[in-house]
Amino acid sequence: MIPERFQPLVEATAELARRFEAAGRRLYVVGGPVRDAFAGDSAPSGKKDLDLTTEAHPDEVEQLVKGWADAVWLQGKRFGTVGLRKGDQDYEITTHRAEVYVPDSRKPEVSFGDSIEVDLSRRDFTVNAMALRLPDLELVDPYDGLADLAARRLRTPLPAEVSFGDDPLRMLRAARLIAGFGLEPVPEIPAAVKAMHDRLSIVSAERIRDELDKLVSVDKPSPGLWFIVETGLADEFLPELPGLALEQDPIHRHKDVLAHTLAVVDKTGPDRLLRLAALLHDIGKPRTRAFGSGGVTFHHHEVVGARMTRDRLTALRYPQDEIQIVTKLVELHLRFHTYRLGWTDRAVRRYVRDAGPLLDRLNELTRSDCTTRNAARARALERRMDELEARITELAEEEELQALRPELDGVKVMEHLGVPPGPIVGRALDFLMELRLDEGPLGEDEACRRLDEWWKGQSSG
Repeated sequence: MIPERFQPLVEATAELARRFEAAGRRLYVVGGPVRDAFAGDSAPSGKKDLDLTTEAHPDEVEQLVKGWADAVWLQGKRFGTVGLRKGDQDYEITTHRAEVYVPDSRKPEVSFGDSIEVDLSRRDFTVNAMALRLPDLELVDPYDGLADLAARRLRTPLPAEVSFGDDPLRMLRAARLIAGFGLEPVPEIPAAVKAMHDRLSIVSAERIRDELDKLVSVDKPSPGLWFIVETGLADEFLPELPGLALEQDPIHRHKDVLAHTLAVVDKTGPDRLLRLAALLHDIGKPRTRAFGSGGVTFHHHEVVGARMTRDRLTALRYPQDEIQIVTKLVELHLRFHTYRLGWTDRAVRRYVRDAGPLLDRLNELTRSDCTTRNAARARALERRMDELEARITELAEEEELQALRPELDGVKVMEHLGVPPGPIVGRALDFLMELRLDEGPLGEDEACRRLDEWWKGQSSG
């Protein structure tokens, strides 16, 4: 009887396993799907990618899947990997191999082998160096990955220096496993990262970006983020993060910005872009820190931080639309605090207009940004946020808040004023938008009357 948590693996691989078995080839599911199945809390579904390994060489693998797979892609064939899709399931089948990086090179040298045990020795960590032989699900675990998973221990199959030398990105992957599975690294791992973190420079920005995305998407990223800071790894791709560990000031007693930042990250929901905004929301503080009679200040750190965020995400090769979202959230994360005297209709309209489609994310970031231990202060912030959201709901029922725009569009402005396209139309629209924000919907007739008054002032000027 196959345990229920392994049933998705069996169903997803049964036909493929029979094809390899008929050809006299062994096929194994390996890595994350095996780890997750044994972990039990995140057993893979049929829609997750499946990593498989075999002693069959890539040309033979290609022939075995042709005619069965709906699609086959061969971009990784020279490295031993054949990708395919059947239905809505994606597979990657890789020939047993040993993969090593040449010093200062991003291109791995690959040699194929016929031993599953040797192949597993070249995997990143023991919890990922387990395989299940198909179709009978016989466990192959030469490096005690199952015991390490049960003990919440993170080890490498070979010495850590060898494993990280094969692929330096594994140092960052360690952070994800520490955070995602609550694994405790054996002392050799942080020691190796401290000694080798500069090797990350040979890894492409895109691969680093993808691994960072996975790290910030786990339930509680902070243990992994502390790991990359304490080992020096963050210095190689996100130096702004360790830069938040501002020296404690015994006179002004400002809080540790790094500890606060990681707490904010944990408080936000597992929205990848929101988590990135939480991670970067205070990176402008070190550059804007100043001391005065009233204590420490960080004036305009949100503006400086937004520029720094754009630069960092660009360096990590994030798509422009994602950079825009994260940068905007960083820029607006203090906007809530500029309204201290209550939420007037005008203030609510401006807040909603500035946030645009990021309104829900901005509200969550604002709530998460409160990490104070002062219970009264925390309750006060919650009440103000509740008031804001109630006011947004109330006004939204009366006005079209999510589509705030001037009462007249550019065409109507030109027709009414009798002017051609040009800067004057833009200024007129700005004037009408200010009216909309200040007074709410006016109606087209009243907007035209106000526009006439404005135009007379412009003409006389």
